[in-house]
Amino acid sequence: MRKSLSLFVFAAALAMPVQAAAQHAWSLREATYITKEQIDQVNTLPGVDRQIVSRNIGDLNLSVGIIHRAALNPSARGRGGGRGGAPAENACGVTAGEPSGASGIAHDFQTETYVIWSGAGTLVTGGSILNGRKSADDSSVTTTLNGPSCSGAIVGDVKIIDVKEGDVVIIPAGVPHGWLRIPEHVDYLSVRPDPKRVLADDYMNPEVTLR
Repeated sequence: MRKSLSLFVFAAALAMPVQAAAQHAWSLREATYITKEQIDQVNTLPGVDRQIVSRNIGDLNLSVGIIHRAALNPSARGRGGGRGGAPAENACGVTAGEPSGASGIAHDFQTETYVIWSGAGTLVTGGSILNGRKSADDSSVTTTLNGPSCSGAIVGDVKIIDVKEGDVVIIPAGVPHGWLRIPEHVDYLSVRPDPKRVLADDYMNPEVTLR
């Protein structure tokens, strides 16, 4: 019995520094620094939306991602009628509405703040998603980027605004958003508060080492 107790105390002592280190790495008393060079580095990775980091900041989690979108010509893809739709178990959004010409996405719980990093484009916000499809439970959209979401054609009463480098756009949770036109490219940071904690609070892009 005494030997077993000694082994338990010894094992607990070994575990304490590891636990302390883990808590220290993600302490609520520390700031998180992300450099321009790190953002640019992640922006060279494959894909469109790349999460950089997710952190527990106390009352909520907060994530930062960088998105790159190439040139987009609305005449090349039509007006986005949204016909067909998703299977019933994956369906979301409305079943009728005036097309905006854009396709996009609405996040159930996550607000986004866009900071246009470079380039420019025409952003569509508001309205509803027509005959949309829910993000799969195991998709990167749901698990890493934005939590449960609905994507499809954007219809209804929308706002269409040209944005450029340096502009900031705040998109509340549940508001559809997508791009109508991108002349050359647009890159933008997405700052993502996560009050429902639908995403992990300890994600860090493997290409980034935070200071």
